[in-house]
Amino acid sequence: MSDQTVNFAEEPLSRAAISTSRAGQTRTASFYQRRGKRLLDVVLAALLLVLALPLLGALIMLIRCDGGPALFAQTRVGRGGRHFRCLKLRSMVPDAEASLDRLCAADPAIRREWQSHQKLARDPRVTPLGRLLRATSLDELPQLFNVLRGEMSLVGPRPFTPEQEAAYRQAGGRAYFAHRPGLTGPWQVSERARGGFVGRIAHDERYLAQVTLARDLWLIARTFGAVLRCTGQ
Repeated sequence: MSDQTVNFAEEPLSRAAISTSRAGQTRTASFYQRRGKRLLDVVLAALLLVLALPLLGALIMLIRCDGGPALFAQTRVGRGGRHFRCLKLRSMVPDAEASLDRLCAADPAIRREWQSHQKLARDPRVTPLGRLLRATSLDELPQLFNVLRGEMSLVGPRPFTPEQEAAYRQAGGRAYFAHRPGLTGPWQVSERARGGFVGRIAHDERYLAQVTLARDLWLIARTFGAVLRCTGQ
């Protein structure tokens, strides 16, 4: 959400502190990854969803004012390579997919930007309300349902589309397929605005090399801060 580069050496727990006891670290991380992470997902996602329901209802009514659907579901690749429907509040015009094809065909610069970043910095398909939703990341509130269903985690690598899978593998992404993709993660709170696809994968791989409770809580706290600063894209 923020375009500041994350330096994990500056996290609350340094690498030296985390690895004080290698044996203890291995047992703790293993337990957290197997049990604790999912428990944190369910408890925190349920709590956030209850608190956000009034706001979510109001946003749905506002989005429907242009005659299109309020929710947007796109197929994404999850753990084990399984596909799932990733939910978002619609922030673009109703025919966004077809519009992207037309934009890429008409403008080589837009086509190159999309191929490099898999997003457009100034996407003309985004509605005025959609820009606000993206700046505050409120468009991703429905993904709390994906978390509760076990398709996503609160923290993890950004989910990608089936069309991006080959590019992800070619860029060195390997650990992704053993984990649930996340609603937030290191890329979302670091180079979200400027980083390219390869940079995004590098952030994912570094995070997945050492998944801990401390790091997940730190990234969740960073996410709330970024939402309040309206630094989403």
